[in-house]
Amino acid sequence: MNRMSGTDSPSNLTEFSVSELSGSIKRTVENAFDHVRVRGEISGYRGPHSSGHAYFSLKDDRARIDAVIWKGSFSRIKFRPEEGMEVIATGKITTFPGSSKYQIVIEAMEPAGAGALMALLEERKRKLGAEGLFDQARKRPLPFMPQVIGVVTSPTGAVIRDILHRITDRFPVHVIVWPVKVQGEGSGDEVANAIRGFNAIDPHGPMRRPDVLIVARGGGSLEDLWSFNDEAVVRAAAESRIPLISAVGHETDWTLIDYAADIRAPTPTGAAEMAVPVKADMEAQLAGLGARLRGSASRQMDNRRQFLRSLMRALPSIDQLLALPRRRFDEAASGLGRGLERTAIAKRRTFEQASAGLRLDILTNRIATQRRHIAEQILRTDNTLERRLLKEHGRIQRASASLAALPAQLRGQLQREGQRVLTLSHRADSAVTHAMVRRHSAISAQDRVLQSLSYKNVLKRGYAVIRGEDDQPLTRAAGITSGQAISVEFADGRIAAVTGEGGPPDTGGSPQKKRSAPKPAAADEKPLEPPKQGNLF
Repeated sequence: MNRMSGTDSPSNLTEFSVSELSGSIKRTVENAFDHVRVRGEISGYRGPHSSGHAYFSLKDDRARIDAVIWKGSFSRIKFRPEEGMEVIATGKITTFPGSSKYQIVIEAMEPAGAGALMALLEERKRKLGAEGLFDQARKRPLPFMPQVIGVVTSPTGAVIRDILHRITDRFPVHVIVWPVKVQGEGSGDEVANAIRGFNAIDPHGPMRRPDVLIVARGGGSLEDLWSFNDEAVVRAAAESRIPLISAVGHETDWTLIDYAADIRAPTPTGAAEMAVPVKADMEAQLAGLGARLRGSASRQMDNRRQFLRSLMRALPSIDQLLALPRRRFDEAASGLGRGLERTAIAKRRTFEQASAGLRLDILTNRIATQRRHIAEQILRTDNTLERRLLKEHGRIQRASASLAALPAQLRGQLQREGQRVLTLSHRADSAVTHAMVRRHSAISAQDRVLQSLSYKNVLKRGYAVIRGEDDQPLTRAAGITSGQAISVEFADGRIAAVTGEGGPPDTGGSPQKKRSAPKPAAADEKPLEPPKQGNLF
């Protein structure tokens, strides 16, 4: 140590360097205050540093002391320090020579009594409740029969074994466990991240999203359960779209997550019972309902069967139902022949009435009338044309006589008028010619109709008309007597004949000779010639 001697110093005090003095003070303080308990309020707390150490201050109403918690000690603290929390810190006092400050190095820390934690809990409860996170309207009902259950808890404790055992006994379903720390520093963040992680699972992804969540932890003190009072955990539970069951601690232990969850279970085992129904009870209930259904269906069938029998007794028999249709059918069948006869007679009468207007004399009279009408029209047309031509010829002669006295212009106009008159005359001649052609075509068509209806076409096919003495056709052999004079009209003329009895005598000649030897006509009879049509014009 570089000290100045007393003779060189103006006084008898020993002289120290700054480092020597700071080190001496550090040793003195640490030896005097190597284990102390300090009660104070946390101030300036910002959470752990990136190195894992925590730096803040402890204060009361009159003093303030810096504090530090090294990383190894911070992980052993059972609760999460917060700004304004009153705590009791255990550690030692040391100095920091670089800035001539002293601080307490905290090795253990606990809340300053349950009253302080309860006050903080009540304050946080009022704050979150004012935001509506605990409202009953936000809570969702649990699904009756979930297929997947998500559990947020420690994977090594007895809680997960109790939950799995209870679910297996009641109704085995698929369980997904999200392992977290359930106390200590960072446990609140892990629980909140687990709740949000389950909600972030894609419902249509390879791993199915749970239908219900269980956040569980065994019993413990208020400090042990403090992670479930964390604001991040409460907000994650309130924001969960999956129905959530809170099962933290025992029945008397209440945390803030219990208020934000959709339902609170007194124990983790109770949460498993709430999540799934009892399979045996459901099977028994289903069997009972099935028996009731079968009994009801049987009774219903019996009632329907009895009702149907009653209806069958009230219905008439098949013979009674078919009696009237059978009678109508028989009457219709019996009247079918008479109906056909009456229909045939009516049709024959209609045909005869229609054929009465198709006689040869009617058609001949109609054609003659049309011929006279056409001849009269032709005569009137000729007379009209002749008068018109004479009139026009006289007018043209009179106009020609006065042409010499007219100027050349008027003479040319008269010539044009004369030419127009000649054109009209030619057009009138053409119109008359066309009209005559049309009339001739109409008369030819009617003549063809007359020829198609004439009986002479039938005679050409080898038939003959037998006429009596009154020149009327004979249509029945019963009306002809033996020795009666008759005439036979063929297509090329008529012959006279006398009727006899029986068939013609067999002369032994060939049929060809018999047909080729016609009977000579009587001396006083002349063969009748068919009427000629004559000329229409």
